[in-house]
Amino acid sequence: MDAIRVKFLRPGASLPAYGTAQAAGADLYACLLEPVSIAPGETAFIPTGIALEVPKGCAGLIYARSGMACKRGLAPANKVGVVDSDYRGEIVVALHNHGAQAQTVSHGDRIAQFLITPVVTAAYEMAQELSDTARNAGGFGSTGR
Repeated sequence: MDAIRVKFLRPGASLPAYGTAQAAGADLYACLLEPVSIAPGETAFIPTGIALEVPKGCAGLIYARSGMACKRGLAPANKVGVVDSDYRGEIVVALHNHGAQAQTVSHGDRIAQFLITPVVTAAYEMAQELSDTARNAGGFGSTGR
């Protein structure tokens, strides 16, 4: 894959960076003028200070960082953020505090991870019937019986 073009929008912004050579997601960093406190049950929009070009035919997915989610209770409010390939605005992470104590996010904190993945654009059409499968309409636990 070609290099991903990244534009810095704020002083102090950081390029996304992989923690190890085999990491799937690149860390996104908070770009803040001052620390932000997130109360229990609250969501704060944390800027990264960057915009980037997701390749055509791909999407950028914003996931929680496991350490931040498990140790501090902070994870993206929308569970997985989706960045379309035609979006050129700032990458902002909506961090929700699932914990019982206020958490502070500071400039340079690793706040989420960014994965680029191929996407398939489907064509949807009306149908009177769908093909049969062994599962058919069984859902929510139906395969565990």
